[in-house]
Amino acid sequence: MSLAFDRSAGDGPEVVCLPMFSMTRVATAAAFGPAFAGTDARPTYLDLPGHGDSPATGPATSQAVLESVCGWLDHHAQAPVLLAGASYGAYLAAGIARQRPELVRGLLLVCPGITIAHDSRDLPDAPPLDAPTGWLDAAPDALRAHLDAAVGHRTPGVVATVLAALGSGGAGDATFQEELRTGPGYALPDENVDVVFDGPVSVITGRQDGIVGYADQFRAMRRYPRGTYSVLDGAGHYLPFEQPALLRSLTQDWLLRARMTAIR
Repeated sequence: MSLAFDRSAGDGPEVVCLPMFSMTRVATAAAFGPAFAGTDARPTYLDLPGHGDSPATGPATSQAVLESVCGWLDHHAQAPVLLAGASYGAYLAAGIARQRPELVRGLLLVCPGITIAHDSRDLPDAPPLDAPTGWLDAAPDALRAHLDAAVGHRTPGVVATVLAALGSGGAGDATFQEELRTGPGYALPDENVDVVFDGPVSVITGRQDGIVGYADQFRAMRRYPRGTYSVLDGAGHYLPFEQPALLRSLTQDWLLRARMTAIR
């Protein structure tokens, strides 16, 4: 199927970036673009099926979404490529590395989902960090509980940045997204299979991430013998918007390790 995408020009390695659930390639560029600035990496940003400007075709399952991304990689990229993703996008990227490892040279997984079922996630139980009075005032009522759980760096500026990202890009297909999120096919069928991927991997998590946590991600590092794991204090599920400088530093380390692997 045809997925909407934006591709950067250049001679460096292509990094295909997959978005958070319900977000668009515009939001993904806002999240990852600063981390790649000043490098020779060529980020490409995709809209998943039913997200942004990509049509919702095929069944509303994560496996079908994954296969759509693999089909795009087969026809539009010179494999193997570097894959980056945040949250659901990182969940898909890890799934592609399990199912189609020949497509993947390395993984950058930011706040990755490990298990889809919410009650199976190991979430932090520490109290949230202090926040200024009214830090959520700009958020609509329907999003306040989500942001209260998701945001670790709790400031009005971070909230404004996240809200701008959530509202950017095409509208997508809300019905398809809801069917995907609530349906029996939301979890990938091989979610719990420990397939080893031996390319360069960086897993970056937020210490105050109340959506996917950070402990499950550490346990999953057994799948990545060349993996680096980082947990950032003062960061939650929207880590790219909460700690952009640290994300940039860790991304550049990952790119260096990927380059060293390529020239061996």
